[in-house]
Amino acid sequence: MSMNWRGRIVRIGVVCGLVLCGAAHAEVVLAPLFQDHAVLQRDRPIPVWGTAAPGETVEIVLGNQRLAATADSHGYWIVRFDALPAQAEPLEFVAKGSNEVRLRDIVIGDVWLLSGQSNMEWPVRSSDNAEAEIAAANDSLLRHFRTERRIAHEPVRDAVGNWQLTTPQTAGHFSAVGYFFAREIRREVGVPIGLINASWGGTPVESWLPAAPLAIYPVRRMAMQHLAAAATSFAGNLAAHEKAMEAWTTAGAVPPPPPAPWVPGPEIAPGVLYNGMIAPHVPASLSGVLWYQGEANADQPGTYEVMFRALIESWRGRFQQPNLPFYWVQLANWAGGNAQGTNWAELRDAQTETLELPHTGQAVTIDIGDADDIHPRNKQDVGRRLARIALANVYGRAVVFEGPTFAGVERRGDELVVHFEHATGLHAREGSPKGFEIAGDDRIFHPATARVSGDTVILTAPAVTTPIAARYAWRNAPVATLYNKAALPAVPFRSDDWDLE
Repeated sequence: MSMNWRGRIVRIGVVCGLVLCGAAHAEVVLAPLFQDHAVLQRDRPIPVWGTAAPGETVEIVLGNQRLAATADSHGYWIVRFDALPAQAEPLEFVAKGSNEVRLRDIVIGDVWLLSGQSNMEWPVRSSDNAEAEIAAANDSLLRHFRTERRIAHEPVRDAVGNWQLTTPQTAGHFSAVGYFFAREIRREVGVPIGLINASWGGTPVESWLPAAPLAIYPVRRMAMQHLAAAATSFAGNLAAHEKAMEAWTTAGAVPPPPPAPWVPGPEIAPGVLYNGMIAPHVPASLSGVLWYQGEANADQPGTYEVMFRALIESWRGRFQQPNLPFYWVQLANWAGGNAQGTNWAELRDAQTETLELPHTGQAVTIDIGDADDIHPRNKQDVGRRLARIALANVYGRAVVFEGPTFAGVERRGDELVVHFEHATGLHAREGSPKGFEIAGDDRIFHPATARVSGDTVILTAPAVTTPIAARYAWRNAPVATLYNKAALPAVPFRSDDWDLE
């Protein structure tokens, strides 16, 4: 059974979808994003592309600009219009060759690409306060494009989806994180906002990598190791399920039966989701990327940072924006059957380390997850925290967007003093700070008593008389209660560099 499933998964790359070539179209066909109600990126050159018969001349009008292009031997053409300021009044958009395509209600604003797995895909209708949120959703200048799920062995140019205006009839299906982010930006900045949602639940980071980084040996090796691990894990889970079913049947089949194990699908193969769901939108001009993913890689935290960095840098290259803002959600607290485990803490740390890349940002959610549910329903605060990062770094607003961040540690007798940055108004909710641990030379961590002093936290533990290392929220589902004046949570950290088991 194990070998059969491993074979199925490894062979995914050769059974994925075919590339649909634009040369098959005799008519002018625009790329997927160019539909009625589209939002085009302001203040940057605007690429418009599509397919036509090879050698056909295509003329495109956008507002008062008019450009022409000739389709190449594969039927592909592209033009780049001069940058335009934000504009809520619809512009004329016409593409004409052997046929004419005329789009309605095209506006200029800011376009954000949303991607990741289920917590990015998670809809407004399944989030906190859904009924009231949906009833209040009425903004014709906040628009959402849902890219339908698709796997592909090679990059494709077509995708299925359409732009939807925000109404009570549509908003329930929008990405909740994306919608609540965009709502904050709309309130503060006022320009039209377009969200391109390309996400798929249960998918690892390597599914979203383009071919170039996957060709690099270390990245390729890591990705294939993850694929093999998924097959092995499924085989073990299936064997355990079969035993549980036998016991259930022997006991008289009292309901409910044991749940069936998760079945890894072809969407977990390296590169297939970049090819099928991101490539069709390249090279759209963007304001930035919002990313919520990592749960599917939590069993391999030691390799996540390498692949995540490769994803960010490769996407910036594909979209031809080397400084493209890239903001993500750090994993929330979730027990996963082992609240005191640390693999999720290690994955969070890999996410934090990725902040070394320029023009990146991280929304910490260690305090708003659900230890019993991998899909926390509070997506409003997630969107707001991402919006604070964008407001400060993209829109130039004077807002605090970082929570207390570890800056160093020093020992004073039997106390350990932890210093923080971004710690104005440092405080704990509900009494003294929770979630701290300290260790001495034996490297055994013990829960610490903590008290706030200015921008520091002072730690002690009876079992540790000579402390040398501290950790905060370093568990899968910790109780984390430290905040700054802006009500942003402290970033989980460890001060040691000891090998992790």
